[in-house]
Amino acid sequence: MSVRTSIQNMKHSVPHLTLFYDGFCPLCVAEMTKLRKLDQHQRLLLVDVQQQNALDPYPQISKQAALTRLHALNQHQTVITGLDVTHAAWSLVGRGWLTAPLRWPVIRWVADVVYLGFARHRYTISRLLTGKARCEQCELKQ
Repeated sequence: MSVRTSIQNMKHSVPHLTLFYDGFCPLCVAEMTKLRKLDQHQRLLLVDVQQQNALDPYPQISKQAALTRLHALNQHQTVITGLDVTHAAWSLVGRGWLTAPLRWPVIRWVADVVYLGFARHRYTISRLLTGKARCEQCELKQ
């Protein structure tokens, strides 16, 4: 689905969270597919940063930064990153209880360090878990 289609599907409302993900990463795409299925109230706008011109409407988001660490804009247009994005997205689809422990004070620090390692090595981890390191055109499944 293109960025334009995703935006049209938002029915001209401001999304609660605009999430920027790596569309070449099979694990990232799988997570976005799950989020999209659970997003019954269309609170999320999912933007594949690998798509040409996808970031044009978002000058505050750099492609390189978004590929290094998960980025999102909340409905106030504030940039959030990393596991804060993960928790915000899963909370908006009613599953925040799954990610809430990752934001608890002592666990948060460890989780953030582990997340950065995961993000840095996501293609290798994907190859180990799915047999596919990268895909040129992973598509979100409806």
